[in-house]
Amino acid sequence: MFRRKKAKPAFNKAGKRPVIRSSICTGEQTAGFKDAETGKFHEVMLIRNEEDFQEFLRLYDLAEADVGREW
Repeated sequence: MFRRKKAKPAFNKAGKRPVIRSSICTGEQTAGFKDAETGKFHEVMLIRNEEDFQEFLRLYDLAEADVGREW
């Protein structure tokens, strides 16, 4: 009857920057956060289309300009 609101995923973004990693060979894209100090990438979700990308931005309250791309 009533739907629960989806809670935002708990993730500490301090010292991390949002990144979309793209495979050169297959074109597969994954969204996540890269640690500024260690360079370690924490994968959050698979990006299959524009709707998935917009969902990533909405979940983590990000602007499109804030997200970097890596190959």
